[in-house]
Amino acid sequence: MKKYYSTTVQELGEQVNAFKGAGMLIMFNENAPQELREYCILHRGNKLEDTVQPGDILKLGDTSYKVVFVGNQVQKNLKDLGHITLRFNANKDGESLEGSLYLEEKPVADVAPGDEIAIYRP
Repeated sequence: MKKYYSTTVQELGEQVNAFKGAGMLIMFNENAPQELREYCILHRGNKLEDTVQPGDILKLGDTSYKVVFVGNQVQKNLKDLGHITLRFNANKDGESLEGSLYLEEKPVADVAPGDEIAIYRP
């Protein structure tokens, strides 16, 4: 597999786990606006080298998820701001929220500072 995106978790906002219970996580690079920080996984080293596509694999710490659907602003937002929403629902409702990356439906992994978030092309 070819890794084409990598970043490192720096900090978890106080409300990250509230969203985890709803099957989603919000990512933002470490210079996120103050009003959003408490809801986000804050990360550093936002390196994107290819286009995110269905069928790719997102790895959150040690857990892998297949990418099911890519919102039309994911590429730009991820590259420019490190800001996307990870949705762990297999897009079963047919949503297409612009800044969301829809992943297979399985339990949301715990994430901690120092963990890598990466995307691979199989």
